[in-house]
Order: sequence, then structure tokens, then C-alpha cells
Amino acid sequence: MADQELSSLLKQLHSSLSSHNYSQSPSLLSRAKICLLNLNALVPSPQIPRPLLLAARETLELGALVSIRLQDPEAFTRYFQQLQPFYNLPSDVLPREGGNASKVTGLYLLLQLSQGDYAGFHTTLEALETQAQQAEGQSNQRGKGSTREQGKGLEDDAFIQYPIRLEQALMEGSYDRVWGETKSERVPSEEFAIFSDVLIGTIRSEIASCSEKAYPSLPISNAKNLLFLDSEGSVVQFAQTRGWAVQDSRIYFPQLEAEQYGTEKDILATSGQVIENTLGYARELETIV
Repeated sequence: MADQELSSLLKQLHSSLSSHNYSQSPSLLSRAKICLLNLNALVPSPQIPRPLLLAARETLELGALVSIRLQDPEAFTRYFQQLQPFYNLPSDVLPREGGNASKVTGLYLLLQLSQGDYAGFHTTLEALETQAQQAEGQSNQRGKGSTREQGKGLEDDAFIQYPIRLEQALMEGSYDRVWGETKSERVPSEEFAIFSDVLIGTIRSEIASCSEKAYPSLPISNAKNLLFLDSEGSVVQFAQTRGWAVQDSRIYFPQLEAEQYGTEKDILATSGQVIENTLGYARELETIV
């Protein structure tokens, strides 16, 4: 009974994804996970029949994709973590074919970039490389050829290479390359476009913070290009969110004056402390003499 209900729920989840109607998706996912619990399949093991393992993996992958569409990175991260035991099963227990491991993992890498978690990004990437090497060694031992014959290698995987290219551009400070990647046909899927927008927002905030410290003001036309915005109207809207003043086709950074005043206060306070310490030392020397 539970397996039939699970099959029906998966069909409804696929329908909600294809129709972009996610209002019922969270409740459908909750019911599907309850079915998996009743079938003792929410946590994988080699003893679980393969069809049930496939259904469990499919459920969690749908949950991950729905979470992205709902722009819920915390839920997506939970689904990614729940999927790891499935992805770590041997291929003769749970084949990778038919799953979305590459897409989900590539999206997780992109999420880490958008959150500025570069250490986590490299940890995830290193784990992928280790898994690929282990899979290649196992397949060679079985005499079934390389992983390239059974599936794409990491260098051929568009879902993995997309965040790798973005990370390389970020490390080089080539924000224009990042912008070009996120606005081209090289974006692997609609889900990646969602996280790409989040990444661009993060970069835009970093550029804005640097601009506040580097310039007293900027022409709106220059700021449009600097911040990768589509129009001068978008610059004005962004300036309002940052508390910038807009006047005579320029934006002014009011935070700069406050920061300079704070820096001057720090210098004066430090200078006063140095003077006080010097006078103290002088008094001590006078006492000794």
C-alpha cells in the first residue's frame, strides 16, 4: 500500500515541477517521506530492494529541486545531506544512471559559492574527485572499462564544470566573466539560473561595499556597469537600498564620512593612549632617578 502511494506522490511531484506550481509540493514531499519511513527506506542500506532505493533517491532529489524553486537554501542543504548515503552506495547496489547526483551536487557547489563558503566548496570538490577515482578503480578491477564508458567524468560534466568555472573567475577577480557565465547559454539548467542570481547579488554587494570605501561618489552611468545592472533606474533603486544619495546623475556614499570620522576618533584615542603611557614612563624614570 505504501509503495503504491509513494509512486502516486512521485508522479504528482514531477507534475508540480513541470508546471511550476509548487503550492502543494511541500506537503507532497512530507507524505512521500512518511511512506519511505513506513517502508524503512529513508536511510539506505544494501538490503533494501533496488526499486525502493531508486524511489527513495528520486524523492529526495525532487525535494532538493523543489527547494531551489522555492528559493529555500536551508531545505536544499538538508536534502543534499540526506542524499549523500544514497550517492555513496556502490553502483551495483544503486546505479547512478537515472539519478540527478551531478545536478544536485553542482547546485550545492553553486550554493556554497553564493554564500562565500570557499573552503566548503573545495572540500565538496575534493570529495567528488576522490569518489571518481575510487569508482574508476573499482570499474577497472571488474574489467568493465573506465568511468568514462559508464558515465561522464568530472571534466565532462556540465553541472560540475559550471560552478568550477565561476569559482575560478571569482578567485581571479574577473567579475565580468562571472556575469557572462550567468547570462549565457552555458547555464546548465533553470535551477542553476536561480542560484546564479543569488551569486550575482552577493558579488554586487561586495562591489558596492568596496566602492563605498574607494570613492566619494560615482556617475550613475559608471555605477551601472560596475554593479552589473541593466539600467540607470536599477542603479537608483539599488542606491536606495544601500542608503546612498542620488543627485545630479551621481550617487554619493554617505557612509564614507562616518567611517572617516570613526577612523579619526580611533587615531586620536590611540594617540592619547600613547601620550599617557609615555608620561607614565617618564614619571617612573623620574622616581627611579
